[in-house]
Amino acid sequence: MDQLSAMRAFVRVVQMGSFSAAGRDMNTTQTTISKKVAALEQQIGVKLLTRSSRDHTLTPTGTEYFEQCVAILGDLDEAEARARAEIASPRGTIRIAAPVAFGRLVIAPHIAEFFTLYPEIKVDLVLGDKHVDMISDGIDVAIRARPLEDSSLVARHLFNNPMMLLASPQYLARYGEPKEPEELKEHNCLVFSNLKSINVWRFIKEDKELSVAVNGNFQSDNGDVLLEVALAGIGIVQLPNWMVNTHIKSGALKEIMGNYSGQTLPFNAIYPQNRYVPLKVRCFVDFMKEKLSDSKMYK
Repeated sequence: MDQLSAMRAFVRVVQMGSFSAAGRDMNTTQTTISKKVAALEQQIGVKLLTRSSRDHTLTPTGTEYFEQCVAILGDLDEAEARARAEIASPRGTIRIAAPVAFGRLVIAPHIAEFFTLYPEIKVDLVLGDKHVDMISDGIDVAIRARPLEDSSLVARHLFNNPMMLLASPQYLARYGEPKEPEELKEHNCLVFSNLKSINVWRFIKEDKELSVAVNGNFQSDNGDVLLEVALAGIGIVQLPNWMVNTHIKSGALKEIMGNYSGQTLPFNAIYPQNRYVPLKVRCFVDFMKEKLSDSKMYK
């Protein structure tokens, strides 16, 4: 048995969620992956996965072994990358996690140019507005709109992300346009449910920060959904300007309380704090940094 190959198969089964998905990812069959994991269990003498007809779960021993496999394979990949760095062009698959709207509106339009520059890199773009576990999900780099909270990760700043307060003309015609933050308490506010303080909106005016507790009949963990609900005239929403510029220009949405600045969060590229950052990751982060500099984002 090729133990390293079996360890890679086991790790991908856990990361991808199924034997069939791991097989597709590794360009082989579900049966081959299953046999490799079974051989690995027989080799080390313990059960790593509890299997059912539709699902599998890690055993307690399997959880610990999975974490050790990720570390071992990471060290091996790092050693190989170091050996090739001086002679090889960037290659391999880079697995990127990003918010849905950001992936659709910001990353996707630049992918063709990225592939032109780096034809031997493949991109696996994982979109979702909830944060992922970078290690267990096999993520090379994640794009996040918040300050770094995990000391085991590195944050590379891409651009600043100011929020805008918006509503449709239909909503404003029916309910009036708020001029001050306190007036938002009388309006239907659409909130993003993934924030720690989902019902508190913050504003800045003349270097003073103001906070207001808002309420409404709709919340979602997806920015695209909040945008669609706002466009339908349901309520007032806070969204980043890169997400709504086209709707403002078309008149479908109107910025309100423009004399106040909304909360600004840093958009960062996040990756594990390894001793060596793979070349494919450095190439992608450098590319996005150049494309998403503040001066270019808001034209």
